[in-house]
Amino acid sequence: MVELTINGKHVSAPDGSTVMEAAKLAGIDIPHLCHLPGIHTNGSCRICVVEIEGMKNLMASCIVKATDGMVVHTSTERVRLARKIIYDLLISNHPQDCTFCSRNQNCELQILGSTLGIQETHIHGKKSPARVDISPAIARNSAKCILCRRCVTVCHDVQGVGVIYAQNRGFNTVIAPATCAPLESTDCAMCGQCTLVCPTAALTETDSTEKVWNALTNPEKRVIVQVAPAVRAALGEDFHMPVGQPVTGKLATALHDLGFDDVFDTNFAADLTIMEEGTELLQRLKAALTGEGAVLPMITSCSPGWIKHCEHAFPSELDHLSTCKSPHTMMGAVIKSYYAEKLGVEPKDIYVVSVMPCTAKKYEIQRPEMQNGGYPNVDAVITTRELTRMIRTMGIDFPNLPDGKFDAPLGFSSGAADIFGVTGGVMEAALRTVYELVTGREMPGENLHLKPIMGLEKIKEASLTFENVKPEYSFLEGVTARIAVTSGLKNADVLMEQVKNGESPYHFIEVMGCPGGCINGGGQPRTLGHVADYRERRMQALYIEDEGKQVRKSHENPDIIALYENYLGEPCGHKSHELLHTTYTPRGKFDQ
Repeated sequence: MVELTINGKHVSAPDGSTVMEAAKLAGIDIPHLCHLPGIHTNGSCRICVVEIEGMKNLMASCIVKATDGMVVHTSTERVRLARKIIYDLLISNHPQDCTFCSRNQNCELQILGSTLGIQETHIHGKKSPARVDISPAIARNSAKCILCRRCVTVCHDVQGVGVIYAQNRGFNTVIAPATCAPLESTDCAMCGQCTLVCPTAALTETDSTEKVWNALTNPEKRVIVQVAPAVRAALGEDFHMPVGQPVTGKLATALHDLGFDDVFDTNFAADLTIMEEGTELLQRLKAALTGEGAVLPMITSCSPGWIKHCEHAFPSELDHLSTCKSPHTMMGAVIKSYYAEKLGVEPKDIYVVSVMPCTAKKYEIQRPEMQNGGYPNVDAVITTRELTRMIRTMGIDFPNLPDGKFDAPLGFSSGAADIFGVTGGVMEAALRTVYELVTGREMPGENLHLKPIMGLEKIKEASLTFENVKPEYSFLEGVTARIAVTSGLKNADVLMEQVKNGESPYHFIEVMGCPGGCINGGGQPRTLGHVADYRERRMQALYIEDEGKQVRKSHENPDIIALYENYLGEPCGHKSHELLHTTYTPRGKFDQ
């Protein structure tokens, strides 16, 4: 521990703490902008400067280490004046369009101005040119960039993709891909983690709300919405509800109130994914263990950001990916085939909207593989943040809504589907079904959970031994299946290097593109606090949803059983392969 004095208070802080961290222990919040706990610290904005006795210059508290005997003043007149001047310089070339900016009232630069007591600006510089770059998933507006470099850190150090850098020098500096190329022309995974950490509207999801409003007002379209599991764990935060409070019932009511003709649950398709993916895994294991040969380990395919990254970074390993489409595109395919036939409506007259925690889903739906019969499986994707804006536009009092329900026949789901939104959830859901199909018994573990793969660790491992199996699965008798779970593209690269080098010891690997899984997807509400804490609470929200359901295994969902009996036939059969499975495209570094 180190002992120091901050604003006259004696403070004990762990050795290695920064002045900012030590101040927080004393209940003193030092204003800051570029700093983001657990992700980015480089002192580039200087808003967090403090006065330290014995030092001539003001020091950036986010990077200066606390030392024994240090005496710090965080709010002297000199400090307050310096912060105001720095803020004035930051805002001098920033667009003055706050009232109609997408980040209005949720902009860290705007909030900082209020914190510092800024009532007027004195420096009026030349406005930054608006270099606008709109990809299918992410929109960039360099005029609103304050060069904090958070996005650079998250792209390089957290995700390991490294698409964006500081280009040029001095007043001409911009954050962009090499040669200031469009994002769409690079190996960007479209994961949207940069949009989560951007303090302004320099990086946002590409807005699709206008397309959805237009569809809702088109009398010739039946507009159907589906919503991913992670959305219900985070949407409430945008309406000042407690972090981690599930809002499933209110979400269903809000979507009905917005005017959608049918409100379905992507969780239904998550159960469908388990039936297809679990069957595919058993087929690969049988082929491998009986000498026919199969590509192992099999790797999950639910995360489109991960899929695009794999196509760029590991194009020779695409055969390891499950051929299953992601759940929401499976749902779109089922809606425009099975459900359309039930209604007697042509697929062209159905407009499917997916509410997702993910920006990469916007990219995914325009892939040529994600269509059947010439019609896209999904017509539009809106993020959790975009849904928030739509709810507010309609004047819906979300926190006080009564709990509603999703519509039949594609709205019922098992608890296994809920945990698709957390890292390890897809793996656990798949093994609940696979183990029981093979042995006739429930998967061992407390309350149907596989503890080693729960939590937010970067890479998790577990094993499961098949004993006393059913006769038709005799090839698995005594086999110990080894599994691995990871989230975040940089962590996925570690496992993929093993696969590429023929050193992987696993049979089945789950990969989620965003750290923590979909609960921390690039389209989720932005958090200004400690990221890990928010992930933990959102994760618990989905486990609460799972454990509160009577049906907790995908193969026991009665509506899934009926879908196979009445339409699909069998998992991985001809009909399901046609609708629910896909292929992948090897891509070079800059091949799209």
